[in-house]
Amino acid sequence: MRVSLIFIVCLWSVPTMAQSALPDFFLDGKSVVLISNSPSARPILSFENLAHELHSSLVSAGGDPIAYYELEDIVLSEEIQSGYAAQFSKRLVKSIVLVTRKTSGQMEVHILPFSGTRSIVPSASSWSLADNKLDGIKEKLATAGNGIKTKNLLVIDVPEFLAPSSAANINYLRRNPLNLNTFKLAVPLTGAGGESGLLTKYRYDMLGRSEQEIAKAQDLQKAEIQQIMDSFYPHQVDYLTGPKTNAELIKDRTQFMLMRVEGREGDLMKTMGLSDTPTSPDIYNRIVIKYYIRFLVRDEQYIGPVWDADPNWKVALTNFLDNLKLGQ
Repeated sequence: MRVSLIFIVCLWSVPTMAQSALPDFFLDGKSVVLISNSPSARPILSFENLAHELHSSLVSAGGDPIAYYELEDIVLSEEIQSGYAAQFSKRLVKSIVLVTRKTSGQMEVHILPFSGTRSIVPSASSWSLADNKLDGIKEKLATAGNGIKTKNLLVIDVPEFLAPSSAANINYLRRNPLNLNTFKLAVPLTGAGGESGLLTKYRYDMLGRSEQEIAKAQDLQKAEIQQIMDSFYPHQVDYLTGPKTNAELIKDRTQFMLMRVEGREGDLMKTMGLSDTPTSPDIYNRIVIKYYIRFLVRDEQYIGPVWDADPNWKVALTNFLDNLKLGQ
């Protein structure tokens, strides 16, 4: 899932540098590996399977991969991502290895420095590899390490899967907020994903979109968001075209902000404290959009009394706004 103060879906093409020598920050320091694996790719491989397959090749390339995570778990929300960033900083991580396995089975590996901030990676070119098969990626990684002098000498032999970050105990409330008719609701319309959304572009269903596709989708969505808000939300709205601090918003009598999160439905429901998560793997793993409202004064997250997420963002938004009437 991804949550951000940005309301538009964050879609970017990934800048890459022509393949050259492996970067120094990868060869001299700890790495964390983030894997985005399409459940529709064939042959079927779990996230753990991919980690075990890739670990020895990353070590052969000169890296020191200390932990493996699913990318989708990291980007569940802005708060969760910040928690992982703090965790990585404490462990003195130097580089982030992003592994993407698309639905077609094509794989890409991107290596970037750890930013040290909640973005986790910078908006910079990555060192990258691509191949249509897992074996090809493994071979290319191992070949890239030939003749390379690495300072990573004491590395683990098998991949480690560490516990999720505990830094994001977010207060999700299964009801609607009060006083929406008194204070304005901020709806960001920036057309960009923001710093905290940089990781999302490496997700299996996002990687590789052209700039033209991105621009077209963003322009269309801006107009559609406003149309839906005008039809289903009767109170004051503050459309934001640029970032503002909470203090600036509150001073302007804007105490609420519409938030968007995207991720696997089961993960979203667990993160938000819902016990009735779907048992069907197809439903659990489907990518959905969920909207909620953040109360800026107390940093409370109101997800509403009804679970209304949907794969279509317009349906999800309409559902959420319509459900704001419940309990009134």
